[in-house]
Amino acid sequence: MIICGRYSFNNGLEYIQEKYGLLLTEIENIITNVNASVCKTKESKEITMPGRMLYSPKDLNTGFTELFSKRGWHKQKIKCEYPKEFYEKNYVPKPLKEGAFREMDFLKESLGIEVQFGKYAFMVYNVCAKMTIFRNFGYIDAGVEIVPIKEFADEMSTGVSYFEQIVWDLEKRGVSDIDVPVLIFGIGNEHTAKTGG
Repeated sequence: MIICGRYSFNNGLEYIQEKYGLLLTEIENIITNVNASVCKTKESKEITMPGRMLYSPKDLNTGFTELFSKRGWHKQKIKCEYPKEFYEKNYVPKPLKEGAFREMDFLKESLGIEVQFGKYAFMVYNVCAKMTIFRNFGYIDAGVEIVPIKEFADEMSTGVSYFEQIVWDLEKRGVSDIDVPVLIFGIGNEHTAKTGG
């Protein structure tokens, strides 16, 4: 993989460079060592591109997981204990299924990482909600979001989120006083480096 873009949200780049410089170098090395070419394993069944071979988000995630795990990064879960006092008095809820949780893809020291090859809503949720929740629980003080650039997302199933989307939204949204410093990496495959985008 190659790093095609960086977006510093709430001074994320500056904060992470200063406090987690070695981890930042480690993250960059992991990204560039993920072999995207072996992840083009998904045959499209979509009407707009039948039979076309696409990059598999599952396989890409496996590649990241293997490399982050080897470097001592781990997943972190927070159990969800949903409040009951906000229901209307005349409503008696059925018991909720036990075991709900929120999970951070990778955590080391107090730096959290999310790798997102899914739908757009998940990408925004990671930066604007999940990272704040994990900070409030004392697990992280900064985050990194790794997402494909548009050109790379176009080689996956339709609906995959991309770097240019989240940068536009965060630029237009602005920073809130509850936001965590986040560095967003836009990544591409090896072909992107040859074509120049």
